[in-house]
Amino acid sequence: MSDRTVPPVSWQPACPHTALKARAELLSCVREFFRLRGVLEVETPILAPFGVTDSNVEGVSADWPLEGAGQPRRGFLQTSPEYHMKRLLAAGSGSIFQIFRAFRAGERGRRHNPEFSLLEWYRIDFDHQDLMEEVAELVCGYLECPVPVRLSYRQLFSDYLGLDPFLCSDAALAAAVANETDLAPAGLGRDQALDALISLAIEPRLRQAPPTFVYGFPASQAALARTESHDGITQAHRFELYVQGIELCNGYWELSDVVEQQRRFAADNETRRQAGLEERLADPMVLAALAAGLPDCAGVALGLDRLLMLRLGAASLDEVLAFPLERT
Repeated sequence: MSDRTVPPVSWQPACPHTALKARAELLSCVREFFRLRGVLEVETPILAPFGVTDSNVEGVSADWPLEGAGQPRRGFLQTSPEYHMKRLLAAGSGSIFQIFRAFRAGERGRRHNPEFSLLEWYRIDFDHQDLMEEVAELVCGYLECPVPVRLSYRQLFSDYLGLDPFLCSDAALAAAVANETDLAPAGLGRDQALDALISLAIEPRLRQAPPTFVYGFPASQAALARTESHDGITQAHRFELYVQGIELCNGYWELSDVVEQQRRFAADNETRRQAGLEERLADPMVLAALAAGLPDCAGVALGLDRLLMLRLGAASLDEVLAFPLERT
């Protein structure tokens, strides 16, 4: 006789039906927002041959048979649709948006699930300031919250930690990490220390603050954003939005210089080598698109699951996801 014992796992969704309805309403709201602005909805591949070089972001690898060759081909479930959307922009798509299922390895917690819903959009002839205004219209309209204040990265550290993130010494930065977090500063690079201070010391204090855009990041954290120098300090035209201490989005006035982008990909891989991580091949197709000519544009990725959390007053992503990792 076969063993018909069923393992003690729950097949039911984690979130209530009200959260399913709220998610459907959110997706309708997003599509109406962009329909009224004439922004085209697009779809791009979830599975592709190239991942990202960023040492702070790990994709989920996947192998699949390559038709005709019979050999497995390695690919990645995409961490964001950014590269493919930039190829569309370079091909003349005009302003576009996408509701995308993204994947990131090693991310699980109250505000993280390896698979999540991302809203990403690009606006032609916008800079990062224009895009912050549009993000505010979408988020504040949906959450019915106050219009976000705008605070530079430099002012953020000054206000909350009394520290200049661009000019303070490494020793002062290490002392701040030791004083403000449970981490040992030894072994942390400068950007890792700054990230730790934002995540562990500043974000909790932002829970009581009004919605806040943070802009003007260090050039070393530019990723795919343009940079500009003033008074000897180079800053990236990148922004993030915090609502109740929760990071909702990451936006750029997009870099269009293919030579600079190649240099950053190479620098990412050097960082990966030093950290003992596997190097990633730079995506040659997004580089070819940049070489062909990316139009002047700004783009942003916004976490829809976190936005829904805030709307429903949920304390965890599991309250708004039908099937978080443990129930898949």
